[in-house]
Amino acid sequence: MEVTLRKYGNSTVAVLPAAVLRDLGIKAGQAMSLETTGDGKIVLTRKRKYTLADLIAQCDPKASPPADLAPWDSAKPVGGEVW
Repeated sequence: MEVTLRKYGNSTVAVLPAAVLRDLGIKAGQAMSLETTGDGKIVLTRKRKYTLADLIAQCDPKASPPADLAPWDSAKPVGGEVW
């Protein structure tokens, strides 16, 4: 299938026919991730909606905190913080 690129404001867009959207199960306004490959291909993937459980499952509970957060642990309150 051939697609023509069109100017849209300061961007360039590729218009996907309704049949392609239907076949892929996507619709206008849906968030997608776009990547390119070394051989010039464009890869579109649906943006995944993460749950809190998904994000927590990626964490390593045994990992030490980042070094750049150490000053926050030793900082004294300067305003109306409640500790």
